[in-house]
Order: sequence, then structure tokens, then C-alpha cells
Amino acid sequence: MKTAGNNRKTTSNRVALYGLLIALAFVLSYVETLFPVYLGAPGVKLGLANLVTVIALYGLGVKEAFAINVVRVLLSGFTFGNMSSILFGMAGAVLSLFLMAVCKKLRLFDMTGISIIGGVAHNIGQFLVAAFVTKTFGVFSYLPVLLIAGTVAGALIGLLGGIILKRISRILPKG
Repeated sequence: MKTAGNNRKTTSNRVALYGLLIALAFVLSYVETLFPVYLGAPGVKLGLANLVTVIALYGLGVKEAFAINVVRVLLSGFTFGNMSSILFGMAGAVLSLFLMAVCKKLRLFDMTGISIIGGVAHNIGQFLVAAFVTKTFGVFSYLPVLLIAGTVAGALIGLLGGIILKRISRILPKG
């Protein structure tokens, strides 16, 4: 039987866990700014913060991953970017998480495959915003490079996410 004290403890534990995950995603976003990657196209990133998104999606659920992702994009944008980076980051994050959640629910791929979908979708979401802002589809000329980068980064994040999730599953809330 649950008591009011247990309920408060459970709520406190969840808030603390979400705070830790947001902080980790924020730090990983900062680390990405220290190591710019240039592969012939602007905007290539390692996607380290997406590691937290994948872990939250599998370990907590879609709503929780969405909340953590939105807070991370806002914090990172206000700290390391501007309103434009928030717009681009949010477009990529929302499309990415949406497609990962759908593929996970339909059991189309394993965690690595779903993470690749997320990496690719993140780039496509940002390109859709860029095409809208610039009113040209010329921005899509960079898409092949970013799709390859999103695939490689997504695979690495998915593999690492699987390893981490196995190790931390005992501290994640049940149900």
C-alpha cells in the first residue's frame, strides 16, 4: 500500500532523476561546442546530448524524454546559441523524438536503428526549417553529408545508449 510519504519520495526521486538527465544533456551539449566537426557542410555535430534522449525514451518513456529534450534545447539555446539555434534545435529534436517513438512503438528497429532514425530525422527537421527560413530548397544540397553524419552518429549513440541503459536500469523508476 502506498502512503503519502512513499508518494512524495517517488516524486522527489523522479524530479531528481529528470534534473540529472537534463544536466547531463546540457553538459554534453556544451562538450559538443568544444569540438566542432567540419565535414564539408555546416552543422555537423556528434549528437552527444541525444544519448540522454535515447536513454530517456527507453528507460522512462516518450513524455519524459520529450520534456527532458525540450528543456535541454531551451537551456542549450539560451546558453550557447540564440533564438535561431533554439528554433533549429527544437525542430530537429521534435521530429527526431516523434519518429523514434513511432518506430519504437511499432518495434521496427532495435535501439541502434531507432537512434539512427533519430539522428537522420534531427537533420531533416533542421533542414526543413532552413528551407522555410531561406525560402529556398538549395539548403538541401548539404543533406547527403548530414544524412551520413546523422547515420554514423546515430549508430554510435544507439550502441552507447544500449550499454549505458543496461548499467543504469536498476535506478530507473519502474512503470
